[in-house]
Amino acid sequence: MNYLQFEFQTSNMQEQEKWVALLSEKGFEGFEEDENILNAFIPEHLFDDAEFLQVIDRFENVRYIKTIVENINWNKKWEEDFKPVLVDDFVAIRATFHHAIKGMQHEIIITPKMSFGTGHHATTYLMIQQMHQLDFAGKTVLDFGTGTGVLAILASKMGAKNVMAIDYDEWSITNTTENVLQNECNNILVRKSDKVPSNETYDIILANINLNVIVSNIAVIVEASVKGAIIVLSGFLKENEPDLVEAVTNAGLKYIKTDHRNDWIVMVAENLSV
Repeated sequence: MNYLQFEFQTSNMQEQEKWVALLSEKGFEGFEEDENILNAFIPEHLFDDAEFLQVIDRFENVRYIKTIVENINWNKKWEEDFKPVLVDDFVAIRATFHHAIKGMQHEIIITPKMSFGTGHHATTYLMIQQMHQLDFAGKTVLDFGTGTGVLAILASKMGAKNVMAIDYDEWSITNTTENVLQNECNNILVRKSDKVPSNETYDIILANINLNVIVSNIAVIVEASVKGAIIVLSGFLKENEPDLVEAVTNAGLKYIKTDHRNDWIVMVAENLSV
């Protein structure tokens, strides 16, 4: 299978992150980020010119080079490019082939693969920063759209009673299961699903996905949260903030705050219903 490679000239990392977010929604599977260059890859048979132009129209003075490349060993490339992630002095995320990182409260060891959520992306970083401000001791937690399982693993390490980690992607489920075992977290249940469990309730719900998935599931998220539950949402650009605030408040949640990192946001809400 051949891939199409698009080499974009970019101005800064914030612009690159926006490209990655928008192209990911259009079927692009791999990205290489350099100082002023972003390479984006998509299977040739999945490329849709009309959808690509929708993304292009959101930028000014777009310059890119399009080429065809043979099938790529993404796991090998991902492992070669993976670097440790440090979130303040709170969490270090590293691979097994990295040395232990001293001076951190928590260390998460993952097998780097193509699953979203290694901590490199701004939204995962924002989620971890918000988790630092929460008390997970003895709490039940849902990680909706777990990716690599990083957030679920961190919740476990922070004292959660039990954690449900769900994702619709088989690759993510496999990777999350490996990472849970690697970090010796025996209170995390990994489940393949694209829906919030309807027969469980949680003290804390973490969802780092995208606007459409959150908005379409917000009512179910509320039903799955106990009174006083904290809900942390990310995967959104700044421009999505008004829509997300509206969705959260219309669902009966109390909007607490929004934090930013570059062009990305994380939102915190609370369920105050009886």
